[in-house]
Amino acid sequence: MAERNVQVDHVTIWRWIQDYAPELSRRCRRELRNTNGSWRVDETYLRVAGKWTYLYRVVDSTGDTIDFLLSWKRDAAAAKRFFQKALRSPNHPRPRVINVDRNPAYPKAIAELKGTRELGRRCHCRPVRYLNNIVEQDHRAIKRRVRAMQGFRSFHSASRAIQGIKTVNMIRKGQIRWLPTSDILGQAAFISDLFAVAIAA
Repeated sequence: MAERNVQVDHVTIWRWIQDYAPELSRRCRRELRNTNGSWRVDETYLRVAGKWTYLYRVVDSTGDTIDFLLSWKRDAAAAKRFFQKALRSPNHPRPRVINVDRNPAYPKAIAELKGTRELGRRCHCRPVRYLNNIVEQDHRAIKRRVRAMQGFRSFHSASRAIQGIKTVNMIRKGQIRWLPTSDILGQAAFISDLFAVAIAA
């Protein structure tokens, strides 16, 4: 906005994020390339309204983001809800292996999903910590943005903002099928095209 000599209050930008981030995430989904069947699952901590919350995230073995879930709790019920959400996401085949850390909630949730056949019976739960380095490093993109925003005041606004951060990060990582990582102008044009925004020359 500064490049166009337009002055905008930071609260206005925050409202844009709340309105447009979920819509950006929804519209972007159909343009994503397919991920692979090797999932890497981890959670990180975020402070919301003065309390710690848990951000569950899953990427594939190449680092492509699959899904996320913000939760007040870190237990088997939250882990199961997270896996169900990830399994419903388009462009993501059912996993053949899920790599987890030492959190005991994951094997329990995976066993329950196998029992209901939401997960394949041959899906292997692999608790190998070092293999999760790829998702732990990927947390940094969100952490960096959250620190700049100085936290969140409500769970609802946090969830919406993270959708936007996550989606833009997916675009930057090159997860759009036909858009290379190095094409910064193409990425900006892609987002504009999703919303049919005219870009001044």
